[in-house]
Order: sequence, then structure tokens, then C-alpha cells
Amino acid sequence: MSVLVSDLTYVKVGKHWNYVCFLLNLYNREIVGYSAGKHKDENLVQRAFATVKQPLETVKIFYTDRGSEFKNVVIDELLDA
Repeated sequence: MSVLVSDLTYVKVGKHWNYVCFLLNLYNREIVGYSAGKHKDENLVQRAFATVKQPLETVKIFYTDRGSEFKNVVIDELLDA
């Protein structure tokens, strides 16, 4: 898992919008992490990273559109470690 990409999307559940964050291995397009919730924020992204089974040390490149949800010191520290 050397290249990881991510994005957020939203889905309507009943009468409310919910958000989903996906982390994909670009090599085989496998979803390696995900989370869903009512809020589109950095916690949604952090929870997605928490579901990744492989060591994050194997990530050489992480790409996202860098929306405000991804401008987070904790996420940067996860990938730096």
C-alpha cells in the first residue's frame, strides 16, 4: 500500500445527510479504510484512518483534495510517523 487516496462524499439517510470518508489503495483500488457519520469534519477522517489494517508506515504518498477536513495536525502526524 504505497499510494493512498481519499475523498469524502455524502448520502441521504432518511431525511438527513450523512458523510462517508473512503481511503483507497491506488494500486488495486481496494477500500482499506472508511468511516461514516453525521458530521463532515476531521474526526470522520481520523476514524477512517483508524480502520486501516495495514501499517501506515507503508504509505509513501497520500493524496486528497485537501479539503478543510484533511487540514489536521493529527492526520499529518499519523502519516509522518
